[in-house]
Amino acid sequence: MLDNLAAQTPPPSPWPPAYPDGYAVVDVETTGLGRDDRIVSAAVYRLDARGEVQDHWYSPVNPLRDPGPVWIHGLTSAMLADAPLFPEIADQLAERLAGRVLVAHNAVFDWSMLAREYARARSVAPVEQRLCTIVLAKELRLPLANHKLESLAAHYGVEQRRAHHALDDARVLAEAFRPSLHLAAAAGLPLPLHTCRPLTEWVDGSDTVPSPRPGASYGPGSYRATGWRPARKRPSCPYPNPGRLAPDGPLVQGMRVAFSGDTGIDRELLEDRATDAGLHVASSVSRLTSVLVTNDPDSPTSKAVKARQFATPVIDEARFTELLKAVTPAAGVHG
Repeated sequence: MLDNLAAQTPPPSPWPPAYPDGYAVVDVETTGLGRDDRIVSAAVYRLDARGEVQDHWYSPVNPLRDPGPVWIHGLTSAMLADAPLFPEIADQLAERLAGRVLVAHNAVFDWSMLAREYARARSVAPVEQRLCTIVLAKELRLPLANHKLESLAAHYGVEQRRAHHALDDARVLAEAFRPSLHLAAAAGLPLPLHTCRPLTEWVDGSDTVPSPRPGASYGPGSYRATGWRPARKRPSCPYPNPGRLAPDGPLVQGMRVAFSGDTGIDRELLEDRATDAGLHVASSVSRLTSVLVTNDPDSPTSKAVKARQFATPVIDEARFTELLKAVTPAAGVHG
């Protein structure tokens, strides 16, 4: 009878061989959401190939500036005064990231903050790929009311003890990531891995304490936890859109340029240069987009998908920066 039952029970699904060998679940708390903001604490849970916890690490970080939304992360200037500077923990953190996929909730934010801190420290984070648990939850079609960390935690029955404390958020995410990983493996679902491109250029102005952005405010009403990048109003492009970038043609003032994915030059710096050159920096891709700049044209991001749908010209960062050196003036503009 037992032999009969065993014969009827399907064998467990094999673990997908293409899955990574290990993960570093990361959470960083920061002074804000912009490119000039700094990390005030960082935590890492290292997991093995099947999501089991191996160890964890945490450190506060002195940002050498206003700590920002204290009412969110709870870290005051006094508490951070004796904390190590980021360059002093960079090697410890790198040791825990090396050889692993970085996992985070809204991973583009955590990766961007880490990449900038390592660039300021004249170093590079040893991360080749990242995985966003928001994207994974969407691909698994989990029945969540929204994609906040607390919703993912509640779905799996994971208790949050200190929300917005880097160590506890990393623990919660590690515990919620493991069942998601196993669901994906059982379904044979390819993991949504994205290449991490370290910053190759950083303009910090100087090695002195960076000043907050003009008009920056750190009152409770000014901090938006819903997006990784702060709202930034750019001046309107004064030139009409001349159309799409020709295969061998130059950039022309007024062209609508969109960016997608990681860039070696800080994204906002690239956007600033495009604006200064008279280009229109677009936040999305439409039929009016002149060109999409991306180092990963086959990625599943919405901009890349729409570019393929609309047959929008696509160039990589290196080509864009080369074209940016000689932008053609708009019709009727001399100079």
